[in-house]
Amino acid sequence: MRTFLILLFFWPMPTFAQLAGPTVSADPVLEDRAREIAQSLRCVVCQNQSIDESDAPLAQDMRKLVYSRLQDGDSNEDVINFMRDKYGDYVLLKPPVQSNTYILWVMPFLLLLGGLIWFLRAGRRPS
Repeated sequence: MRTFLILLFFWPMPTFAQLAGPTVSADPVLEDRAREIAQSLRCVVCQNQSIDESDAPLAQDMRKLVYSRLQDGDSNEDVINFMRDKYGDYVLLKPPVQSNTYILWVMPFLLLLGGLIWFLRAGRRPS
């Protein structure tokens, strides 16, 4: 009985998620542009996924918005600037280096330097 309960809880169950697929388009150039933009924009409800990779409903809406802006004649930069104005800098997978993001760009190096200093000092102590 115990084995049955373990198998019941850990048995892989089928899931029915929607796949993030490309928008069906007659224009492959427009489709490629939309995909390129979607790969550079972050899904605002997911953890570090682009809207191209995400299955979230909001990411699907964001992909549709990108595609419709491209159909209206916007350039890639116009679409990215529109999404940035709408969702803020967080929507960019590669945030710009500016005064409010210095800590984001500098902190990994400071943590690495601090860890290296700690490691060297801890290694010199007599036991």
